[in-house]
Amino acid sequence: MKTYDRIIQASLELFNEHGERSITTNHIAAHLGISPGNLYYHFRNKEEIIYQIFLQYRQFMETRLAVPVDRPIVVEDMINYLDTAFIGMWRFRFMFYDLPGLLSRNDKFAESYQKFVREDIIAILTKLFGEFSSIGLLATDAEEIDSLVINCWLIIKFWFAFQQASNPGGAITEEMGRRGIRQVLALFKPHVQAMFRPLFAEIEARYK
Repeated sequence: MKTYDRIIQASLELFNEHGERSITTNHIAAHLGISPGNLYYHFRNKEEIIYQIFLQYRQFMETRLAVPVDRPIVVEDMINYLDTAFIGMWRFRFMFYDLPGLLSRNDKFAESYQKFVREDIIAILTKLFGEFSSIGLLATDAEEIDSLVINCWLIIKFWFAFQQASNPGGAITEEMGRRGIRQVLALFKPHVQAMFRPLFAEIEARYK
């Protein structure tokens, strides 16, 4: 693996374990056994590393949340989309610990993140929920879909911050991420049509 990619991978691991604020470029260099100068050859500062990690997150979400183009969407696809939300939350969890603070300290990241949410993720989720409504899984109209999209994204975006506020000093765990997905499912549940409730119950059971 190239040094450039090793720096990104190690930074993600350290940020996830210790929080982004606690980790400096010197910590990252020492963790990799390289000199700070070698790190600065690839990245001018920590903010550039964070931005590259965000680009990985964006690509992961956009690829995994894409509506199938070679076949109709099916109810079982919801499992993949929920797994994507869970994996994204967990794999890139440091971004959700203190997202407002992170955005305020990194203008380039803030601009790209806001564009991603405004122009990409909201549109993707709106299309997905509309597709699930069209096949009869959800009994929703356009206004309800808009609300579902915003509420689901708010849970995903702030779930780990909520957990930290509820349990100061406690460790963030995968189980906390699973509880976040259960909260997303709770938003969907009132809209699931009767014929799909047994299958929806199976989906819920995956996250218990």
